[in-house]
Amino acid sequence: MRRWVPGLLLSLSLLTTACDGTGAPVRSSLTARQALSSSPEVVEFEAPAVRLELFREIARQSELQAGQSAQGVALFPIIQGNEFVAAPGFEPRADLLQPPDAGSGLQFVFDARTGDRWPEDRRESLQGLSEREAAELVARTLLALWGIQPEGAVRVDRAAGAPYAVAYVDGILRINPAFLYLATAYGPASMAAGLQ
Repeated sequence: MRRWVPGLLLSLSLLTTACDGTGAPVRSSLTARQALSSSPEVVEFEAPAVRLELFREIARQSELQAGQSAQGVALFPIIQGNEFVAAPGFEPRADLLQPPDAGSGLQFVFDARTGDRWPEDRRESLQGLSEREAAELVARTLLALWGIQPEGAVRVDRAAGAPYAVAYVDGILRINPAFLYLATAYGPASMAAGLQ
């Protein structure tokens, strides 16, 4: 019985050292902008705590950028009137999967003829939703938050690798799928894990 205890301790010591020497898991070296320009799969496999922190960083940036000119730097660019500006921001604790009632009347078209197809397979990293389902919830929440009330259906394009999280221009909502993996880190899964 005592022979396996030193072997177990050695294994734990090597595991601790492999993580970073302190026993804590290695943190992502991605910044929020790097996460958005990465493939969704890279972001999906980050630890939930890392994805949540990246989401909070994007939310903080959205509040700082709100209303400013969106030329090349805004994470949430929209056309407002005749100006290209950063959309109104949202709080780092915002749950973008909980659309307000105001978003219930919106209609969406997820048409792959003009871009990438929205995957329909359910992902644990998206709280059991597919990318398309998560995109619809995020779209409803953000359009309601931004006060955008389109007359017809809104086309939702998948904008993988875009330098922004979500953009609304010319009646088209373009969502970076990497952002969905960050936005879904907040909510029931993060509350259960004590990540608040």
